[in-house]
Amino acid sequence: MRNTYVSRALLVLHVDPTHPDPAIIARAAEVIRGGGLVAFPTETVYGLGANALDAAAVERVFAAKGRPSYNPVIGHVASPDAAQTLVSVWPDSAARLAAAFWPGPLTLVLPKRPEVPGVMTAGLGHVAVRMPAHPVALALLRAAGVPIAAPSANRFSEVSPTTAQHVVKALGDRVDLVLDGGPTAVGIESTVVDVSQPRAVLLRPGAISATELTPYVGTLALPTPVTSPAVPRRAPGMTDRHYAPKARLVLFGPAGRAGAVGLAQEAAEAGRVVGALLLTRLPAPVQHPVLMPNDPTGYAQRLYATLHALDDAGCDLVLVERVPASPAWEGVRDRLERAGR
Repeated sequence: MRNTYVSRALLVLHVDPTHPDPAIIARAAEVIRGGGLVAFPTETVYGLGANALDAAAVERVFAAKGRPSYNPVIGHVASPDAAQTLVSVWPDSAARLAAAFWPGPLTLVLPKRPEVPGVMTAGLGHVAVRMPAHPVALALLRAAGVPIAAPSANRFSEVSPTTAQHVVKALGDRVDLVLDGGPTAVGIESTVVDVSQPRAVLLRPGAISATELTPYVGTLALPTPVTSPAVPRRAPGMTDRHYAPKARLVLFGPAGRAGAVGLAQEAAEAGRVVGALLLTRLPAPVQHPVLMPNDPTGYAQRLYATLHALDDAGCDLVLVERVPASPAWEGVRDRLERAGR
């Protein structure tokens, strides 16, 4: 196989993101079936994959990430029919959403089959499933012949990976194989909707907004807040602090611009490195200012890669200008707010 390299004793294979080499995919599928871990690109972020029906393999995912047992993982499938290997009920609401948005960045939460291991669902009776819209991910799922449990391929609560290099930096040789399909297109994790009840519940906002989902399931409810950190979550991405860089991240709005300038000045005087994600110019001593796209799609695509770059630049403080409070920005806003807690 060409275009292979080894980093930190970890095998990374370059794969064409649109026409993946069947031999490389077959090799990765063999690792999955053998109980190993494969990091691979989806359209959202890179996932850390294991056989979803193999409890020991899924436990390796949790160990590699340092992920707490109360935080469930998503089962990825190659088709709506393949979702039946994980879920025991497929209501009309699920069928409508799958027909409209699969393959794509939408995860559905439904009652699980008994054979789905409890480690995958935080011991709860429901499982999160989605069909990714990435040729590499779909080819791997089809070749493996099993659903793949795959949270983001990073250490728990840290910035999610949108390139194979981010995966290697975060996990090193905790992973058996990385499929490098280049940068991801969407850039933030999938929208998660619980359709196990008569009224659908938006558990995590993402690239697909609640407004886009409403024609298929009506107005979505919001989940009951979880106050205890150890209470099992119904879906991933519901912990208070998540998606966070190593630097301290501070959000500011129009009324807080003067305060943000003051923070930057104090940090600079103390010899600290300051970065910023901005929609407008900020007259402050910021060593690494990044002017972000003013549309939610472009912003989401660049968000994690920018946070990784600011961490690599040694930033101690990252100032982030708040994004608009509109439904289209809901997924980006959620990631920034959790990163800043």
